[in-house]
Amino acid sequence: MKKVLVYSHDAYGLGNIRRMLEISAHLVGSDQEISLLLISGSPMLHAFRIPERVDYIKLPGVARSDKGESVVKSLGGLSFDDTIRMRANVISMAVLDFEPDLILVDKKPFGIGNELQPALQMLRKRAQAPRTVLLLRDILDEPEATMGHWEKGGYHDAIREMYDQVLVVGEKEVFDAVEEYRFPESTAAKVRYCGYIRRPAPRQAPERIRGDLGVGNQPMVLVTAGGGADGYAMLKAYLEGLHQRPDRGFVTLLVSGPEMSPALREELGELARRAGGVIFREFTDDMMSHMNAADVVVAMGGYNTVCELLTLKKKMIIVPRVEPVKEQWMRAERMERLGLMRMVHPRDLHPDKLMDVVFGELSREQDGTGALERFEMDGLPRIGAAVAELLEGVRRRPAVAARRSSQAPILPLYPRIRTAGMPPPFQRASPSIMAANLQRAFVPALGA
Repeated sequence: MKKVLVYSHDAYGLGNIRRMLEISAHLVGSDQEISLLLISGSPMLHAFRIPERVDYIKLPGVARSDKGESVVKSLGGLSFDDTIRMRANVISMAVLDFEPDLILVDKKPFGIGNELQPALQMLRKRAQAPRTVLLLRDILDEPEATMGHWEKGGYHDAIREMYDQVLVVGEKEVFDAVEEYRFPESTAAKVRYCGYIRRPAPRQAPERIRGDLGVGNQPMVLVTAGGGADGYAMLKAYLEGLHQRPDRGFVTLLVSGPEMSPALREELGELARRAGGVIFREFTDDMMSHMNAADVVVAMGGYNTVCELLTLKKKMIIVPRVEPVKEQWMRAERMERLGLMRMVHPRDLHPDKLMDVVFGELSREQDGTGALERFEMDGLPRIGAAVAELLEGVRRRPAVAARRSSQAPILPLYPRIRTAGMPPPFQRASPSIMAANLQRAFVPALGA
């Protein structure tokens, strides 16, 4: 079997884990010889359908605060540093025991809090190290912030020393990461643009969704804020705009999202009742089918949402998030220039203006030859091709048990690792019990 280990960045929302699971499903579906282990701290990992030949390890959760700071998600009594050290130990043992032929890392070369660095540095010293691939979203953040973050984290050094390839799930014509982020030649030479990820076909036909909603053939606008944690302003502006235009001639399906506070959801529900012509829902487990049934979709601009709407070739109005990172705004601005969507910046989010854009999109005809219809979504097959090329010719290593020796000395692990730029947990002089076990397992392979 060809063994692939996938590390999914999990500090905020569901976007990363959804994307990495979609990629994982494609990899095992396109090659019957691939066995895949996914590592993530996502609290919703258990809720997704896990494909055959895919298993996962759930790490203790961390999260990103509203200010962009990293915090412990659930475990009381542990600091963020303690949690990262625990996660790093689990990752390192999984890498040693699973012995992947290829490691696919999401977003950050060293992972959250540099938790991947110990495992990656150990693997570099092995006689037959796995291929390593970094997967980047189309846009990370504005150039100045991204370049500063990458310089501080030593990410380009990591890519030069530890990575074989960098796959960007976006198109150069939308955003040229190499140019905009001023990647050095050592990084730029490894970059491969794979395109945006096509989402699976809707599970239900539009007629079935419309029938269940009682909409019939009326024009319908779907308004969604994803999880809903930060979508209140957009949903309120939309409902206030509806209230000012009683003779609008269309019905609205509004999905508030399960992460919105009950008080705000109740307030929006009252606004929806006063506006009339609104079907109010907290959540749907089949958003793709509901998007497909709508004539126009009003949404925030996360990567997965945009990919869903691009897959459906749907007329869309995007109200992007602009804090704590500007990724959504940058994506929406670039795609609007290309004729793929309409954008309303949050600073311009007034009920009248939003309604003007909605009415404009409802009345606009799609002729089947525009930019949206021509836009290709071939990210998954191109990622699969890149992984297949790297796996080709990989020789299988001997079983790990044959290399291990119970007589191997127990030596400190972390002091042998270059600690520059690493968080405090990895700068401590005394190794944990897990570290000692790692050293016992790994020293024979190093010949130390």
